[in-house]
Amino acid sequence: MCGRYTLTSAPEAIRALFGYGEQPNFPSRYNIAPTQPIAIVRLMDGKRQFALVRWGLLPSWVKDPKAFSLIINARGEGVADKPAFRAAMKRRRCLIPADGFYEWKAGAPRKQPFYIHAKSGAPLAFAGLWETWTGPNGEELDTAAIVTTSANRTLSPLHDRMPVIVAPDAFDRWLGKGEIESSVDAALAQTLIRPAPDELLKAYPVSLDVNRVANDNPKLLDLFTGSLEAAPAPVRNPQRAKAVKPEKTKKADGQGALF
Repeated sequence: MCGRYTLTSAPEAIRALFGYGEQPNFPSRYNIAPTQPIAIVRLMDGKRQFALVRWGLLPSWVKDPKAFSLIINARGEGVADKPAFRAAMKRRRCLIPADGFYEWKAGAPRKQPFYIHAKSGAPLAFAGLWETWTGPNGEELDTAAIVTTSANRTLSPLHDRMPVIVAPDAFDRWLGKGEIESSVDAALAQTLIRPAPDELLKAYPVSLDVNRVANDNPKLLDLFTGSLEAAPAPVRNPQRAKAVKPEKTKKADGQGALF
């Protein structure tokens, strides 16, 4: 699973790595969250194109986006068969530039967030799928999801899933190449859906500040050297805490909401 990530490399460095023609100037982001605009690289008219889309896949057949839970992660095992992903896997694959991502290790009383990035410090490319939803009045919304796979040995102590990371020499294999975007068979692209090499990544603990979406600054990447063992669960209003009935907890499904 991937629910937060970073994009901190200079725009020129990302452009050079992914090979698109546009020259966007975007700020460093240290806590990108679902439903926010994210950068993707896709193949359009035979050329790589930079685009901003909403993070959270909205299939084209959805009638009411407010009634649909957007999918932020697409399990790689089902992208070729599930209705939400099948068409995008055949014709609308993309790469999602990133410098790293966060994962939370379960523990009592609080989950410990970790930051994961390439040992070399180089940017990463997540495998993604994108779709265009058209509304009843002709309005259009481009959305995307990150494809995930089983965790490698580096990340398995933290979580059983991880984003699919595409190596630079496999960009054409995932995106396709030529005048027709779907010229690369989806079955061939699907061979890239596998855990990253164990030696590619490193992980280290960071502070709970990353839990708050409003926090978006370089300090989020600082090594956390404290302990969460004695950290109390946060209480929004201590004086009324006893009078408030606890809400039923829904099982996490790895999906985010559009609104």
